[in-house]
Amino acid sequence: MSTQPSKALETFDNPQTLRNYTIRIDVPEFTCLCPKTGQPDFATFHIEYVPDRLCVELKSLKLYFWSYRDEGTFHEAVTNRVLDDLVAATSPNFMRVTARFNVRGGLYTTVVAEHRKADWVAPEPVALP
Repeated sequence: MSTQPSKALETFDNPQTLRNYTIRIDVPEFTCLCPKTGQPDFATFHIEYVPDRLCVELKSLKLYFWSYRDEGTFHEAVTNRVLDDLVAATSPNFMRVTARFNVRGGLYTTVVAEHRKADWVAPEPVALP
């Protein structure tokens, strides 16, 4: 296999640092293991962020998510770890990570974690007629 799972997140320079804009990434094939039973857990991760100087490179992000496949972790822990790792790599103005886990034992779990730079002010939304 030419690529392997990796926790290393690569970045590239934001091509438009003078504008606030949102990047949305959906990761529909996330898998990890339940730390209690060892059974697989499946989720879709939704990442939304307003970059500052750096953007996350998508192939490295794919390999990053792949690295959780055989790791036992609670839903809350992995969602917050993903946010922490992405924030450490990119230092965005704002980032929200939403993890929607598939049903297990009749229960669905959704975990939302956010980061905002202390000095960043979100632009006001524009309402068009």
